[in-house]
Amino acid sequence: MISLLPYNTFKISAYCNELVEIKNEIQLQKVIKESRLEENFLIIGGGSNILFTKNFDGLVLKNSLKGIFVYFEDSSQIVLKVASGEIWSDFVDYCVKNDWGGIENLSLIPGTVGAAPIQNIGAYGVEVKDTLHKIEAVKLSNGEKVIFNNSECKFAYRDSIFKNEAKNKYFITNVFFRLNKKPVLNTAYGDISKLIKEKGIKKATIADVSNIVKEIRMNKLPNPEIIGNAGSFFKNPVLAESDFKLIIQKFPDIRHFAEENCKVKISAAWLIENAGLKGFELGNAKVNDKQALVLINNGNATGKNILQLANFIIEKVKEKYGIVLNPEVNIL
Repeated sequence: MISLLPYNTFKISAYCNELVEIKNEIQLQKVIKESRLEENFLIIGGGSNILFTKNFDGLVLKNSLKGIFVYFEDSSQIVLKVASGEIWSDFVDYCVKNDWGGIENLSLIPGTVGAAPIQNIGAYGVEVKDTLHKIEAVKLSNGEKVIFNNSECKFAYRDSIFKNEAKNKYFITNVFFRLNKKPVLNTAYGDISKLIKEKGIKKATIADVSNIVKEIRMNKLPNPEIIGNAGSFFKNPVLAESDFKLIIQKFPDIRHFAEENCKVKISAAWLIENAGLKGFELGNAKVNDKQALVLINNGNATGKNILQLANFIIEKVKEKYGIVLNPEVNIL
């Protein structure tokens, strides 16, 4: 049995039968050829979006593919081919340093490049789908290389084809991003524009936006290297406009954002906080004091302790608002 404690940011003690670190595609093809993926297996990147509630009875593939290459470049844009095992925040820093715009609002999000499109990670008005050009993947049933363009990924809010019909069928090896050399900054969301003014920045740069996003995240979110957590545990609920009108009649202060197709996104953090659960503890699991979307391992919590807290939150929010929260974290 191999400990999975070093491979999950919740710092949960769990074990698997076997773990193979994939450092190149030859290793991946070998695993496929040996038919080792015909039974129970799990692919992990940074382990920042997973909650182990029990031991994993099977093979774990740890994605450690590395490399960043220029695929295409002209005077206005650049397309980068990025190996899926690269650390996401390191990749964002690399782009910011080179003044390539498009993902600076996604600074300091934990995890790997390969996990980013699976979850369609997003923050401060930007999602991965906005800059993703295409994905290279390996079909796990036969080792065939497959290309997914942006539309084929079926991106939605914190969702993609890789969480649905393509789940566990492909190993993403490379992700291609189209970035701008003359970017238009996105500063309208959250406190970004407010902090730009407070800092007296006259003409903000990509680096300014990235640094401000980092500052906001560090002030609100616990460092997973110090306190076990997986970032936002729940998705923001998305309601039909007709349902939202009924909700806002009862709760006029509810925090919300207009979405496409007559949808309204509700702040899950607002729901949890206003249900009186910010800072709430259950055993060794706790709702973070500064950001109610984050559940933390407040000691030697087990995955079941965290899940028990999550279910308690779901129950209380539904009881008060009639809205069901759905986890963003992959629960095993």
